[in-house]
Amino acid sequence: MNDIDTLTRLIEPEAQALGFALVRVRLFGKDDERTLQVMAERADTRQLTIDDCADLSRRLSDRLDALEAEGRDPIEGAYRLEVSSPGIDRPLTRRQDFTDWSGHEARIVLNEAIDGQKQFKGELEGIDADGTIAIRHPRTGDVARVPFALIADAKLVLTDRLIAATVPLSMDGADEEILDTSATTDEAEETH
Repeated sequence: MNDIDTLTRLIEPEAQALGFALVRVRLFGKDDERTLQVMAERADTRQLTIDDCADLSRRLSDRLDALEAEGRDPIEGAYRLEVSSPGIDRPLTRRQDFTDWSGHEARIVLNEAIDGQKQFKGELEGIDADGTIAIRHPRTGDVARVPFALIADAKLVLTDRLIAATVPLSMDGADEEILDTSATTDEAEETH
């Protein structure tokens, strides 16, 4: 199958059941080197902790394994499941992202050129009801208007202002000694 829309419809309720919003689902790579990448976030922090990633990874693995056992595997062949937080310089994948991150710098790449231009970088000024994103050029102040439907890739640019606007994760327990050295930060990655 390998249809991203179908995978997204399968994965989104699993993320929501844990209280997470789905940011992006991607399947990339070739043959047995494919990766199913799932990005999600908590509404309050716009991030996930390592434990959140592990919880979502286990939930998705159980769901995908159950479908495979029923003969309805949504992904043919082997792949690696990667669950992560979107990070500070996050991808912008949903219309709401362009409103939520208005005032921050972004880089947008289009599938097809508008007036000979496929790449835009500047300050986001939001998105209209018709799905048109406004982005202000940093030097000229000109505002480009790009349709959401033409976006191939969009992400925030790491700036001091973005760092200041990002809710820090709790550091509770960060100074505690970890005794189990067999655990790794890749706990949220599993191979299927």
